[in-house]
Amino acid sequence: MARTDAPFDAIRKPPPAQDEEARLRELGYQPVLARRMDGFGNFAISFSVISVLSGCMTLYGFGLGTGGPSVMLWGWAGVGLFVLCVGLALAEVTSAYPTSGALYYMADRLGGRRWGWYTGWLNLLGLLGAIAGIDYGAALFTGAFLNLQWGFVPTPGSTFLIFLAILLLHAGLNLFGVRLVSVLNSVSVWWHLVGVAVIVGALAFVPDRHQSVDFVLTEFVNDTGWANPFYVAAIGLLLAQYTFSGYDASAHLSEETSNASVSAAKGIVRSIWVSWLAGFALLAGLTFAIQDYAATQNSATGVPPAQIFLDALGSRGAAVLLLVVIVAQLFCGNAEVAAASRMVFAFSRDNALPGSALWRKVSGSTQTPVPAVWLAVAVAALLAVPSLYSATAYGAVTAINVIGITPAYAIPVYLRLRAGNRFVPGPWSLGRWSRPIGWIAVVWVAFVTVLFCLPQKSPVNVDTMNYAAIALVVVLLLASVWWYVARRSYGTPTAYGTAREEAEIAEGIV
Repeated sequence: MARTDAPFDAIRKPPPAQDEEARLRELGYQPVLARRMDGFGNFAISFSVISVLSGCMTLYGFGLGTGGPSVMLWGWAGVGLFVLCVGLALAEVTSAYPTSGALYYMADRLGGRRWGWYTGWLNLLGLLGAIAGIDYGAALFTGAFLNLQWGFVPTPGSTFLIFLAILLLHAGLNLFGVRLVSVLNSVSVWWHLVGVAVIVGALAFVPDRHQSVDFVLTEFVNDTGWANPFYVAAIGLLLAQYTFSGYDASAHLSEETSNASVSAAKGIVRSIWVSWLAGFALLAGLTFAIQDYAATQNSATGVPPAQIFLDALGSRGAAVLLLVVIVAQLFCGNAEVAAASRMVFAFSRDNALPGSALWRKVSGSTQTPVPAVWLAVAVAALLAVPSLYSATAYGAVTAINVIGITPAYAIPVYLRLRAGNRFVPGPWSLGRWSRPIGWIAVVWVAFVTVLFCLPQKSPVNVDTMNYAAIALVVVLLLASVWWYVARRSYGTPTAYGTAREEAEIAEGIV
C-alpha cells in the first residue's frame, strides 16, 4: 500500500462532484467512514473549532497584558485578514484532495513522502495541542463559574481534574458516531452566534459606565517585562492567531461529507470570515465593558472575562453568561476531538504512527475510529500536565497549537505554488488569485511560526519559558527518528483496488 514513486503520479481531473466515493478511491482509499455530514455540518465543525467563545475568552487575560485593548482589537482585524488568505489558499488544495489525511496527504502528493511525513507530524501536534488548549480553557471557566456560585477556589489540581472530566465527556460523545458530532456542531453554530449577540448586548445595555472609544482602540498595556512595544504587540497577536486555528477540521471530515470537493473548501472559508466578524464584536463588547482594568486582570475567579461579567452585570448575570461561554467551549472541544481523531486514523492508515495497526481500527457499528479517539484525548491530557506546575503553561499549550498546526497549513500551499501548472485544481478554485493569495499565506505563516516560538515573558526562567518551542523540537526529533523505522511501510496509495489493499482495509474494521 506504500507509495514510493515520484510526486504528481496519477493526478487526474476529478470526477463529478457528486461522485465523492469514486474520487476517494481514485486518491487511493476505500471508503470506510460514514458520509453522513452535509455542507452546513462541515462548515459547522470548523466554526465550532475556531470558536470565538473559546479562543477569545480564554486568552483575553493574556491579551490584557500583552498590548492591551489596542493590540487585541487591531490585532484581531489584521490577523483575521491574513488568516483568511491562508484559508482561501488551503481550501483550493483541499478541493483537489478531499481526504481525512488532509494536510499531510496534500503535501505527500504535491511534494513527496518526506514533505507529507513532517506535515503530518506538525498537523498532529497542532490538533492535539488544540484539544488541550480548548478543554483546559473550558476547565478554567468552569472553575470560575463554581467560584461565583458556591465560592469554589480553583487550584491547578482541581482545574486539571475538571479538564480530565471534560476530555472524558468529549471522548464519549465522539464514540457515538459522526451523525451525533454533526448534529452537535450544527447546534454549536447557532449557540455561538446567539451567544455572542447576548453577551455583547448585555454588556452594551446593562452597565451604567463604559470605556471610551479612544481607550478601546488606542490603549496599550505592557505587563510582559519586555521593553520593546513592537515585540510586545507582536506577541499579543497570539490571542487572534490561536483563535483562528482549527479550520482544517473541514478537510479532516471530508471523507464523511457529501460533495466534499466543494463543501469542505467552502466550510474552511466560511468558518473564518464568520468567526472574524463575530470575534471582533465579542472583543469590542468585552473591552468597552471593563470597569476596573487591574481588578479584571487579577480576578479572584481566575478568568478576566468572568470579572467583566461580574462587575457589569452582578453575580446572577455573570453566572448566566459564563454558562453560555462554557457550553460553547464544550462544543468547541468536542469538534476538535473529532478532527484530531480523524487525523490519527488517517495517519495510521498510512502506517505513520507507532502502533498504526491499532489506531486505524474503525468500529463496525458506528464507523468511528474508536482507538484514535482515545489516543487523541490521552495525548491532550499529557500536554496539559505542565499546567500543574507553571502559571504560564496554558499560554505555552496554546502556542503549541499555533506553531504546530499553522506551518502545516502553509506547506501544502507552498508546494501547490511550487507545482505551478502541474497542480490540477478541484471544483473549487481561486483562479488567477491563487498565486498572490498563496504567497501572502506562506509569508504570514513563516512570520507567526517564528514569533510564537519566542519567550512571552521577561525575565525568562522555568516559570516563564515558552515550552512550545521545546514541544516543537521534540516532535520533529520523534518524527525524524521514527522516519528511519517506518519509512519503508509509510506512504499514501496511488489508487485503491488491489487484493492486498482490500485485505488491509478489512483488518481495520472491528
